[in-house]
Amino acid sequence: MKLLIVCSSLDLTYPFSATPSWWQLLKGLDEIGVEVVATTYQGRPVESLWWRVLPNPVLREGNLFKAARDAIRCLVGARGRRNRAADGESGERLGDKVVRNIARRLIAPRWRAYLDGVLRREPDFDAVLFLTIPLNHVVGVAAHIRERHRKPVLFYDGDVPASLPGFRGFSTGFRIYHGADLGEYDAFISNSKGGAGRLLEMGAKSVHVLYYGADPDVFRPVEVSARDIDVFFYGHGREYRERWIEAMIAEPARRMSGVKFAVRGTGMGDLDGVEILPYASLSGLRRYVARSKINLCITRGAHASVYGSSTARPFELAAMGACMVSNPYLGIEEWFEPGSEVIIVGSADEAVERYKWLLSHEREREAIGRAARERFLREHTYRHRASELARIIERYL
Repeated sequence: MKLLIVCSSLDLTYPFSATPSWWQLLKGLDEIGVEVVATTYQGRPVESLWWRVLPNPVLREGNLFKAARDAIRCLVGARGRRNRAADGESGERLGDKVVRNIARRLIAPRWRAYLDGVLRREPDFDAVLFLTIPLNHVVGVAAHIRERHRKPVLFYDGDVPASLPGFRGFSTGFRIYHGADLGEYDAFISNSKGGAGRLLEMGAKSVHVLYYGADPDVFRPVEVSARDIDVFFYGHGREYRERWIEAMIAEPARRMSGVKFAVRGTGMGDLDGVEILPYASLSGLRRYVARSKINLCITRGAHASVYGSSTARPFELAAMGACMVSNPYLGIEEWFEPGSEVIIVGSADEAVERYKWLLSHEREREAIGRAARERFLREHTYRHRASELARIIERYL
């Protein structure tokens, strides 16, 4: 199988938290024998040992477009906030609407012409996959590929349900569905089981579920001299997880004197008594996790409240053999068994109680980490996910 994949980004210097996951997924495809040729919607394409890259046809325009988008959002932000209630479920801000219209006039035609050229030069591609790009910026491109080149075109949205109308998305992200035509794709792939039905309601012909995972070569246990952090969390910001950062980090840190709490991330807010660790490379992050007796999985509200909405963090922590403690996460039993592979807490009081027990029971704590890693290796590596993705695509060849 040979796939042409248009990724949101492959540049790890861009602030897109899913980019490391796309690296791992594309690597997994290569490892199961799929030939991957990739380009990017934003930023420069990055060559690797596991895929061949094509140029981003709108790299310069994309950078200018991003700057203009940010400026437009800044200018109309106040008005957008005033109008949000009137928007109802759509929640589309004026800035998003302006950006979308500009993209469809300027960016989509360039992508259509570029992909035409690629598919004419290399007609042996089996399928085209759009990987979490702004769907409503490229309206008509998928239909054009299907009609002119007779290739199946699939779209993988890795941000469900936060990306869906009815959820506000992320403050730095796109509203990708307003004005989009889901029916022009052969199929949609969703990271969320609970969100799949909504995609069908919105016009998708077919929806498949593909969860996040982790690469065991990338996320793996490492040896450290001491476990000197008691409770650790790493993540990107407080947005939609404020309640659980307070309940699982801030409040327990105030109440548990002598227990070392630490976080690594940006935008965590004021956390008195919690050590803010410096930025580290991936190898440094693995050491932070290995140094920590308890590792927290604090999932944002949208994903935690819609059944089976996968995120990368549980799989990364399990891959590293971490003892995970999570906020309530609807459907986490799809991946890990509560009580034996992950601990769930429902309040600050319960978090304090479980932390105290785990910190005083080393054998049981380490058994939870081992069990999670064993489950991960059996079911949740990116080779597993790549095989699942290949089987999905084969249905449309």
